[in-house]
Amino acid sequence: MTMKSMVPNTLIFLFACFSLLVNAPHLMAQQNPAAEPATEIRIGYLRAYEPQLALSVLDVPPRDEGVAGANIAINDNNTTGRFLGQSYSLDVVETKREEDVVPVFRQMLARGEKYVLTDISAKQLLSIADLAKENGVILFNVGSTDDILREQECRSNVFHTAPTRTMLADGLAQYLIWKQWRKWVLLYGSHEPDQLFADAIRRSAKRFGATIVEERLYKDTGTARRTDSGVVQVQRQMPVFTQGLPDHDVVIVADESEVFGSYVPFRTWDPRPVAGTAGLIASSWHPASEQWGGSQIQNRFVKATGRRMLGKDMQAWTAARILGEAATRTNGNDPAQIEAFIKDENFSLAAFKGQKVSFRRWNWQLRQPILLGDGRGVISTSPQEGFLHQFSELDTLGIDQPETACKLN
Repeated sequence: MTMKSMVPNTLIFLFACFSLLVNAPHLMAQQNPAAEPATEIRIGYLRAYEPQLALSVLDVPPRDEGVAGANIAINDNNTTGRFLGQSYSLDVVETKREEDVVPVFRQMLARGEKYVLTDISAKQLLSIADLAKENGVILFNVGSTDDILREQECRSNVFHTAPTRTMLADGLAQYLIWKQWRKWVLLYGSHEPDQLFADAIRRSAKRFGATIVEERLYKDTGTARRTDSGVVQVQRQMPVFTQGLPDHDVVIVADESEVFGSYVPFRTWDPRPVAGTAGLIASSWHPASEQWGGSQIQNRFVKATGRRMLGKDMQAWTAARILGEAATRTNGNDPAQIEAFIKDENFSLAAFKGQKVSFRRWNWQLRQPILLGDGRGVISTSPQEGFLHQFSELDTLGIDQPETACKLN
């Protein structure tokens, strides 16, 4: 009996397997349409950036604030997109605060970008909103909290994932009312953003039945903040500034400009809790939020960036994910179809906040829970229990439909 060697046959078999592996991608590309050249979905990100001062070095915004959140969403979109023949990219364009953004926006139009996230001032956003509409571009406001963008100057092609000042103020007010802290002192700064937040606090007090027993203005005298305001000076100044106040439950600070607010907690004449832009702060997200799957996105964010996720990161992540969800559901990159999908009354998105978020159809503001926290953790989430609404409890935060001045155009 003659035995034949199995080596030649084994080599032939291995060679055949190798050939199949090498040619598999080509064969799959011929048989699978999803392997054809991907549909590219380019998302622009227009931000006005300049280094910002803060009373504490711990509060200086990260260089990539907002952009980092958008990048995480781009990765999330691509995870799904690769199975659908879609490819997402982010084009970040920077300008300066109060600078004319029309020229750089025209350059984005020339590159064919149809979806643009904006982190610019209300004035800058309004300067490009109508130009964007003329060119079929959808804008997502991920930075500005100005209510005017959702009210008197609302636009049908501008969606807002950043909360308004009235939403933040109402979220804070509901918790204070729930705590039965109804007598407020309001300390506010001399800059326009401070005045706008102070107005929102006044509106919330009237809306939920609180009383502002006294208001005091803190004027910005133009000092060098951290360098000129040492601990000893501040320790003496703040008690004097808050001396002689009427009986009150809580001190509310309106200092978006970072002139004095962080110096108020633990330095008031009377021992009282502090809230507003210092102490207990309302925001769309908190770095310590881990409920409702929050730890999952927090861990991915930390791994990618080396820091914790902030409110503007979440606002940008949400906007980019909304676009990804719309492109997935419509299976394409048609701006008209994507806009129609987002504007559908049944649209919603899971955003790690305990309930799905959706847009208010009367001004395209994202209705969303407001997180209340200090420097260490989340204290509470609004809307608070007992604040009811005929449609959505989330609409107890901010300007509701019967109150709106928005006439979409």
